[in-house]
Amino acid sequence: MMLDPLADLRTIGDPITGGVPEGDPARAWQQRCLDYRLVSPLNRRKFTVIVVGTGLAGAGCAAALGELGFHVECFTFHDAPRRAHSVAAQGGINAARARKVDNDSVERFVKDTVKGGDFRAREADCFRLAAESARVIDHMNAIGAPFAREYGGSLSTRSFGGVQVSRTYYTRGQTGQQLQVAGSQALLRQVHAGTVKLHTRSEMLDLIVSDGRARGIVARDLVTGAVTATTGHAVVLATGGYGNVFYRSTLARNSNATATWRAHMRGALFASPAFIQFHPTALPVNSEWQSKTILMSESLRNDGRIWVPAKAGDDRDPGDIPEGERDYYLERMYPSYGNLSPRDVSSRAARNRIDAGHGVGPLHNSVYLDFRDALARLGRDTIAERYGNLFSMYRDATGEDPYRTPMRIAPGAHFSMGGLWSDFDQMTSIPGLFVAGEASWGYHGANRLGANSLLSACVDGWFTLPYAVPNYLAGQLGTAPLAADDPAVTATVSEVEGRVGALLAVGGSQGPDRFHRRLGELLYAGCGVSRSAQGLTDTIAAIDKLTAEFWSDLRVAGTGEQFNQELEKAGRVADFLGLARLMCLDALDRDESCGAHFRVEHQTRDGEARRDDANWAFVSAWEYRPDGPQIRHDEPLTFAAVPLQTRNYV
Repeated sequence: MMLDPLADLRTIGDPITGGVPEGDPARAWQQRCLDYRLVSPLNRRKFTVIVVGTGLAGAGCAAALGELGFHVECFTFHDAPRRAHSVAAQGGINAARARKVDNDSVERFVKDTVKGGDFRAREADCFRLAAESARVIDHMNAIGAPFAREYGGSLSTRSFGGVQVSRTYYTRGQTGQQLQVAGSQALLRQVHAGTVKLHTRSEMLDLIVSDGRARGIVARDLVTGAVTATTGHAVVLATGGYGNVFYRSTLARNSNATATWRAHMRGALFASPAFIQFHPTALPVNSEWQSKTILMSESLRNDGRIWVPAKAGDDRDPGDIPEGERDYYLERMYPSYGNLSPRDVSSRAARNRIDAGHGVGPLHNSVYLDFRDALARLGRDTIAERYGNLFSMYRDATGEDPYRTPMRIAPGAHFSMGGLWSDFDQMTSIPGLFVAGEASWGYHGANRLGANSLLSACVDGWFTLPYAVPNYLAGQLGTAPLAADDPAVTATVSEVEGRVGALLAVGGSQGPDRFHRRLGELLYAGCGVSRSAQGLTDTIAAIDKLTAEFWSDLRVAGTGEQFNQELEKAGRVADFLGLARLMCLDALDRDESCGAHFRVEHQTRDGEARRDDANWAFVSAWEYRPDGPQIRHDEPLTFAAVPLQTRNYV
């Protein structure tokens, strides 16, 4: 009998199912919509739905439910809903509208998405994403997103990585910002109408669960420090991804995982935490004390060419390196896709070139993204029209002019494909708790194709949850939200106050940022672009040691009854430590390479990821245990429309 080397870390629980309707996955969403129960207009005002997060998914969901007549309590830790991190997305939003004569279609969209995710996503979910994509573009256009247009007035598109068609709609290099402004305006319209109550500067710190159902949240007022409970009939978490666990990432500094991690600790399964995307077009780290990386849109790869010196250690100015001594490695390795190869493939290739000694810049930790040929072919005015704000942002961040010298880019922690597990209705393993956007695991599998992020958030918020949440609420008619003195409410509030007090009481010598920085260094080294069994084992041990040090030497200045950003950071870092351990456990457990999860033990002779469909064609959904081994539940994945195949971009 073979011994399980992971027996001390995890056990295998019962398999789970996503509840996808039987039959053709292309018709699953249409069939599910027909099966959904409805809530009549006269009954909608009797229900309260709590929506946490005001990015594209949260704002869309709250606005849509408010428009339908439900009462919505909407929470954000920002001072205004439009400041949610969706605002930072740059390049575009995909849609299978097939308006260009380039042979695009819904079926091709699904094929690209399933293949791009390396066959670790639910196929029926990808069909829903494709089917609703056309409605998303029309809707966002109607509520004010100023999409780029062709000369004749039709909406313009461009290409993104992992596809060979042009299906990405955009607003120059600020697509997320413009979509977020439009979504926030729609949300505030419902606030004005009285259907949505908006709670700004409020951070969710726990989920209230009663009789096995999600019945509310506990939040802390970030200005006064007051900890209060809000109850309702259902809860939607649209709180974004957890890329900031790496400390240096492309995310805003206050993006965090507390809401989803606290839900996980209350019983919600966490799916595929190891699937982290490293964006190939981030700015490199130029200083030990740099707090984050900056994203340069993938759209730049439409016209920019990526290269490194062919000779290792070549420190000449890029303008002095002749064409014959440049290695356009993506064009060489993946000629069919070239510089628009998928993000995981491009990041791994860049990392390999850098590690082989071909890195450029002062720290030799980056590669070039060069617009010399595009400027000569198209002219400066055209390049400025397409990417002007991105070029300005690069110049402001680096002091270098990309019109004159190539940009320097490097892989940086970016998007999390993992998140709370949800069924086809986007409900988690806790009845009444729904999840949307990057907080969810859906659609993207082991790697997200560029410009599918904004799309998935909009599809979830505007066109999935407004159907799925009422289906759940229909069975709750006649029930009332929990009272403020309900034991489940008071107990959860008390636990939150106890955790806040525990953070303040440690009385150590190190601030939370120091622990966060050290955690990021551990993860980049042990659970980064490439992983190994030994590296992951060592990293888990190091995280355990760091966690123990955190709870014995943390210093939090101030009190809990005031505006206290150190306290906010401390709570978030505490949750990041738990999540980081689960990420490494998931990566160690998944004994294959797929998408952004690249185990060095599993690669082809050419250095490409080698999947193991015979043993790992399932979603790993983890159940939290405070002590002892974590429990892994498996949702088997089947592919009817897009047959399993080796992922090839050559």
